[in-house]
Amino acid sequence: MKIAIVEDEYLASSYLKSILEQQSIISVSEITVLKSVKEAVAFFIENTVDLAFMDIHLGDGKSLEIFEKTSISCPVIFVTAYDSYAISVFKHFTIDYLLKPFEEQELFDALTKFKNIKDNFNSDTTIQSLVALENPETNKIQRHFLVNHGYKLISINENDITYFVASGKHLFIYVNSGNSYLYNNTLTDIIHNLDQILFFKVNRKYIVSRSIIKEVVKHSAQKIELKLTVPAVETDPIIISKKEINNFKNWLNQ
Repeated sequence: MKIAIVEDEYLASSYLKSILEQQSIISVSEITVLKSVKEAVAFFIENTVDLAFMDIHLGDGKSLEIFEKTSISCPVIFVTAYDSYAISVFKHFTIDYLLKPFEEQELFDALTKFKNIKDNFNSDTTIQSLVALENPETNKIQRHFLVNHGYKLISINENDITYFVASGKHLFIYVNSGNSYLYNNTLTDIIHNLDQILFFKVNRKYIVSRSIIKEVVKHSAQKIELKLTVPAVETDPIIISKKEINNFKNWLNQ
C-alpha cells in the first residue's frame, strides 16, 4: 500500500512516517513525503496512492488547493493543529482527522477506520468535506474545544459539555463526567462561537447546555432560577439575568 504525507514540518512528517512504518494495521510498501502544495500537485498529477495524510495549513497555502489543481481519488486523513477549523466537518464524512499533537493510538484508530471504509470509499466526499471547511457558515460554530490536561491535550466535544463557568479572570469547561478544564477564552467571547441552539448564557457566570436543564423555577416575573441535572459549581442558585429572561424563554421554545 502506497501512502503520501503532505506536511511541511520535518518533525511532524518524520514522527508520522516512523509510526506508519512500524504499525501492523495496514501493509505499507512506500511512503512519500511532500512538503508543499506545489510539490504535492506535481506528485499527484503523475502518481496515485492508496491513502494520503495532509496538513491543512502548508507553507505555501492550504491543502484544499491541491484538490483544485489535480485529481485525488484516495481517502485523506487530515492533520491539523487548529481544532475549531476542521473537526466539526469530519464527523459527517468518511474522512478522518488527527489533531496535533496526536498519540500513536489516535493514528491507529484512524488507520482502522480507513481499513474498514477503503473498499467503499467515494472520492466525492473528499471534495465535499474540503468545500465545507472553507464555508464560513460551517466554520463559525465551534464544535470541539482543545484543553490541557496534565501532559496531554484533550479535544472536548460540545455534546460532552454541561456548562462553561467564569471564575475571576478564568473560564472553565465542565463535562458530563464532572471534570473541569481551564479554557483560554472568556464567557463573553466564547458564546459567539457556540451553537446557539445548544447553549445559552444565562448570566455573567454561566453558559449552560440545554441538555442539563432539569427545572426552571419562576420565583417572580423578574427572578427565574435554573436547576440542573448535574451539580453546580457553587451552592448559590443559578439565577437568570433579568435582561435575558425573555431571550431565555424564546430559546427554550426553539
